[in-house]
Amino acid sequence: MSLKKLLTGALMLVVCAAPVMADRLKDLARIKGVRNNQLVGYGLVVGLDGTGDKAPFTNQTFRNMMNQFGVTLPEGVNPNLANVAAVTVSATLPPFAKTGQEIDITVSSIGNADSLRGGTLLMTPLKGADNNIYAMAQGSMVVGGFGAQGQDGSRITVNVPSVGRIPNGATIEREVASPFTKGDTITFHLLRPDFTTARRVVEAVNGHLGPDMAYAHDATSISVRAPRDPSQRVSFLSILENINVDPAQDAAKVVINSRTGTIVVGQNVQVSPAAVTHGNLTVTIQENPNVVQPNPLAQGETALEQDSQIAITEEPARMFKFGPAVTLNDIVQAVNQVGAAPGDVMAVLEALKQAGALRAELIVI
Repeated sequence: MSLKKLLTGALMLVVCAAPVMADRLKDLARIKGVRNNQLVGYGLVVGLDGTGDKAPFTNQTFRNMMNQFGVTLPEGVNPNLANVAAVTVSATLPPFAKTGQEIDITVSSIGNADSLRGGTLLMTPLKGADNNIYAMAQGSMVVGGFGAQGQDGSRITVNVPSVGRIPNGATIEREVASPFTKGDTITFHLLRPDFTTARRVVEAVNGHLGPDMAYAHDATSISVRAPRDPSQRVSFLSILENINVDPAQDAAKVVINSRTGTIVVGQNVQVSPAAVTHGNLTVTIQENPNVVQPNPLAQGETALEQDSQIAITEEPARMFKFGPAVTLNDIVQAVNQVGAAPGDVMAVLEALKQAGALRAELIVI
């Protein structure tokens, strides 16, 4: 279904869904147990060009590091750490990651460092949610942002100079056990839970592999009987994830972003018989102050006299009627004929919902 006209207003967007097309199972679902794991660490970045931080925990961390190297700083002496910054290091450990492989990391300042440009991250352990170390990070950073400051205090900053990345900056030291090879079944979790889609997945898998090979637990999970041998399971899964499935159409929804004026209307939205009129009332106030000079013979003072002109203009409101089982294209054409702005359309849709004429879920974000 194509739209002949765009809705008036640059910030309005109406999405008309295309005819349903078959998707691969790998695009509709994820395998249970095959997932990413988040890692985080705390460390120091050194070698900065005077853009480091002055946070107290940076001094403490620096002292601890020097003690590990056998260098003891005198008590009461606070080193000038203009070239050092305390940072957090975050990374994502992908599924089936093996020891010795490298992953990208993101380095973020947690103090008041002006920039991390030109810095080098010292060896930092990265821990998981179980507090075990899964990777070690170190290397020179790539920082996309930069800043400049004048002697009068004026400054300019482009992007975010306090965050950088290190490609392949962490080496994996510990593997995460995966349940992929365990059990007699492989379970898929749909990205968008839907009973109809779950049933169609079961029918598609059974149609390719034979009856009773797949069964659904609920609107999200579908289990498929699989061989126990890991090599056979890999080949078996390669066949499964490329099976085409016709997903069910989404529920009828209208999403309104009141901050940006964006309106998204789904394909299955319908409107019951209703008549709508919506007009705008414009109030204009114009101030024309006049200076009043006193009589030269009188001992008066120059005064300012206010002259206000108030005008009220009400634009003619046109009524448009929705018939039974109105489709998305009908709604678009009716709104285009009236020439309503995004704010007006929001008010109309909310009124239709309150009247029970809008057959869709109205979501305001």
